[in-house]
Amino acid sequence: MFEAYGTVQSCTLVIDKETGSSKGFGFIEMPKPGEAKAAMKNLNYKDVDGNKIRVKKSEAKQDTGNSRDAESDE
Repeated sequence: MFEAYGTVQSCTLVIDKETGSSKGFGFIEMPKPGEAKAAMKNLNYKDVDGNKIRVKKSEAKQDTGNSRDAESDE
């Protein structure tokens, strides 16, 4: 779907660690900003299998100082 707008560098589906099921979102990396913007513009709110998808630029997670926000290998 995203490849129609340019090169996809990576695609990561977010999986729930406890259930192994998809959390319903993921991350697509596209190295060329113009291609990424075209994908966002054209795919945002597109109907996919009866569901409207949201496509937007990801934002860096802010550090709240809460230890539960940090990922751990424990």
